[in-house]
Amino acid sequence: MQMAFYCDLYFSEELKHKKEKVIQKLNTNSAQPSIYIITLAQGMQNHLEFYSSLLLKQHFYEDTPLFVVGIARGYDGALYLTEHIVKEIYEKAQDTDIRSFIVNRQKEYEEGRV
Repeated sequence: MQMAFYCDLYFSEELKHKKEKVIQKLNTNSAQPSIYIITLAQGMQNHLEFYSSLLLKQHFYEDTPLFVVGIARGYDGALYLTEHIVKEIYEKAQDTDIRSFIVNRQKEYEEGRV
């Protein structure tokens, strides 16, 4: 699986103390039934999508690149965290182009400008 993580990766509150363990299990595609990942949407018309980590066990995702923006516990946690991400980015950027903000922020990080 081709998975990259956002430099300012968001976590739901109950997972903050388990960050490394959850990321390690995602990287090895270990089963984590209650974990949802929030990613940049595959299509350009949307900004964010979220999936159960169990969905990633399907063969379709073996060659699908995913850029993970957030990790949450449960469906409701993913909804809440997605809302939190959108609100926080809107407050910082004063714009609704969430995708561009995240991509630009990641580029700045990778170029060492942050």
